[in-house]
Amino acid sequence: MKKIITFLILSLFVINSHGQKPAETEDWSRKPEVVTPGKCTLPPSDAIVLYAGAEDLGKWTNVKDGPVNWKAGEILTVKPKSGGIKTIQSFGDVQLHIEWRSPEIIEGKGQGRGNSGIFLMSKYEVQVLDSYENETYYNGQAGSLYKQHIPLVNACRPPGNWQAYDIIFTAPRFKDDGSLDSPAYVTIIHNGVLIQNHVELMGPTVFIGKPKYKSHPEKLPLMLQDHNNPVSYRNIWIRNL
Repeated sequence: MKKIITFLILSLFVINSHGQKPAETEDWSRKPEVVTPGKCTLPPSDAIVLYAGAEDLGKWTNVKDGPVNWKAGEILTVKPKSGGIKTIQSFGDVQLHIEWRSPEIIEGKGQGRGNSGIFLMSKYEVQVLDSYENETYYNGQAGSLYKQHIPLVNACRPPGNWQAYDIIFTAPRFKDDGSLDSPAYVTIIHNGVLIQNHVELMGPTVFIGKPKYKSHPEKLPLMLQDHNNPVSYRNIWIRNL
């Protein structure tokens, strides 16, 4: 009973200035079909390799521009509560390949199970989540454009297995007066399966309320999220388009 009361009290504080709650933007309307995924790929010759193991953190910094405190070796693993990380280099239109793995030992459920995120331009989130037999709102499951687009299908492998995203991102364009000229678009292939097909983003990712664009630089760093789960990454490479 005490846990329920505490949850209700905390829920009252997770409301924005317009009286909105996070659940108001959760989309449960279409459950993605589960499909059997394919295999990962290797980097092409013109790729910028952002992480290839061997404690290679030279292209990364903490989101607050300090040292990276994640566990680094052949793989890069989130150290919970140490903060997200971002690339030193900034990017706009890109092709991104990134492999990730949720913990083999299942802890938590829904958004609390194997949660991280890939933020294109530090603003537009591709959700990383253990969505293998793990129910949550569908615009928040693995491969979603968080709180904006449900993936076409669920191509997740079981926890503890490596997964791959291949992402094509077209950055938004802004006019000289700061107004939007053209929105961002994203295509995602998850484990060899198309799950987002040139979808239009409504603005940067937000947890509560509706997204909207605000003018920002043409290029910004790629960011990986610390969501308090020890999610691992490897074979991260990117190509400028």
